Amino acid sequence: MSDPFIQYKAGYKYQLVSDYQISTKIKPANDVLTDYILLDTKGNLTVKKGYAWDGTSGPVIDTDENLRASLVHDAFYQLMRMRKLKSAEHKEASDKLFRNMCKIDGVPSPVAQLYYFALEKMGKPSTDPANAKTIYKAPQ
Repeated sequence: MSDPFIQYKAGYKYQLVSDYQISTKIKPANDVLTDYILLDTKGNLTVKKGYAWDGTSGPVIDTDENLRASLVHDAFYQLMRMRKLKSAEHKEASDKLFRNMCKIDGVPSPVAQLYYFALEKMGKPSTDPANAKTIYKAPQ
């Protein structure tokens, strides 16, 4: 027997086709495990195959030079929205990691610094659990 409806979230542009791992300075008190994101107490982040994200935000255009950073940043902000990480403790480090990854991947330093400034000033609402993606059902 099948379910009479599906549940889904909208607004994603990209989806990982393989796991992505990176060592970070963001170290939670306890391991964080979700369906698609794993973060251990040593700062090792794994974003799992199938994870969907929306790329960079605002007027910033997605490029090869900022897409990897947007993946990692979106995963950290999602953990904050899920209350798995505290925004007050980890937002700044997440924003700085985004800036640094952009520079490593070829974004000019002044541009990466502008990205960071925008995140610092306007990113807080994206860490708020009230702004998690809406779950829709079809058919209604």
